[in-house]
Amino acid sequence: MWLAWQPAIVLAGAAGVVAVALRRATTRNRRFAAAFAGELSLVLVLYSLWQLLGALQTVRETTGFANGYRVYDIERTLHIANEARIESWILPYSLLVQACNAYYAIVHVPALIGFLVWLFVRHRDRYPRIRNAVALVTGACLCIHFAPVAPPRLYPDLGYVDAAKLYGQSVYGTIGQGLSDQMSAMPSVHMAWALIVAVGTCTISRSRWRWLAVAHAAATAFVIVATANHWWLDGIVAGFLVAGVWGLQSLTAVVVAAVRARRVPAAIPAPA
Repeated sequence: MWLAWQPAIVLAGAAGVVAVALRRATTRNRRFAAAFAGELSLVLVLYSLWQLLGALQTVRETTGFANGYRVYDIERTLHIANEARIESWILPYSLLVQACNAYYAIVHVPALIGFLVWLFVRHRDRYPRIRNAVALVTGACLCIHFAPVAPPRLYPDLGYVDAAKLYGQSVYGTIGQGLSDQMSAMPSVHMAWALIVAVGTCTISRSRWRWLAVAHAAATAFVIVATANHWWLDGIVAGFLVAGVWGLQSLTAVVVAAVRARRVPAAIPAPA
C-alpha cells in the first residue's frame, strides 16, 4: 500500500542531490530547502531500511501461530480483556467496522509524517531527538519481529474475526503471500508511532489542539485491537519500548552534559 523501498531509496538519492546542490545557499528560503531536503533524504533512507528489513524476515508459520497462542495464554493469565470481546462491540455496525479498518490501514503513516514536518518547521531544535526516537523504536520493533507472532485475526478458533478481510479492506495478502508481515504482530509499530506523536506533541506544543494527538493514540489503541490485528500485549510492549528509548535519550543527554561540563576549564581568578 505504501511506497516500496526501491522508489523510496531513489527519492532519497534525489533529495540528497538537492541538499548538496543547495548546501552553500545564502538566502533563508534556500537554506531551509537545503536542510529540509537533507532531512527528507535521511528519513527516506530509514524508511527504505524499514521496508527492506520487513521484507527479508523469514516466514515461520508454525512458530508464529504457536507464539500467538502463548500470547493469548499470557493475557488470560494476566486477566487482560479479551480482544474478541472488544471486537464484538463493533462487528454489528458495518460502518464502524469499516471506519476502524480504514483508520488502521491509513492513518499511522500520515500522522507520523505530519508530526515530523511540524517539528522540523516549527521546533527545529527538538526535531533531532524525536527523529532519533522514531528510528530507534522502529528498529527495536523490527528486531523483535524476527520472533514471529501471529495476530488475533488468524485465530477463528478463539473467536476472532478478520474484520478487514470481511469487508475487503485487508492490507495483507493471503496466507503464503506477504505472511512475514502477518507474523509481525508483536510489538505494534502502529501503537509505537502513535505514542511518539502523542508524547512529543504534548511535551512540545502548548496549543489546546495538542490533545488531538492523545486522541489519535487512544484511537489507535482501540482499532488495532477491535480489528483483531494486534493483541493487547503488542501495544503494551510498544509502550515499554517508547518509554525505554525516551529514558535512554534523557540519560544520554545528562551524561553528555556532565562530560562536557568537566571538560570546561575552571575560570582563573583575577589577581588581587
